Amino acid sequence: MNAPQNKPQPVTTNTPGKAPICTCGQDPFADLPPELRPQRPNTLKGLRKVTCPGCGLKYWTNRNTDVCIDCEKKGVKPLETQSGD
Repeated sequence: MNAPQNKPQPVTTNTPGKAPICTCGQDPFADLPPELRPQRPNTLKGLRKVTCPGCGLKYWTNRNTDVCIDCEKKGVKPLETQSGD
């Protein structure tokens, strides 16, 4: 006769009827007050929002000119500041 094999049963640590709780998506700093929580680095540091005078494109740039790259390739010149005499 064949001897019955004892198969290991899966170990469950959850309470019956409840979904397992995953802590990987929770904020580890949730218990800290807002001023003590670590801040994300500012990704827009050094950027400014401009409107291209040639085509009207609104974009973020760190360049000194407001003309977008496409208009610069076409030869559009940035507007000169006019001095009022």
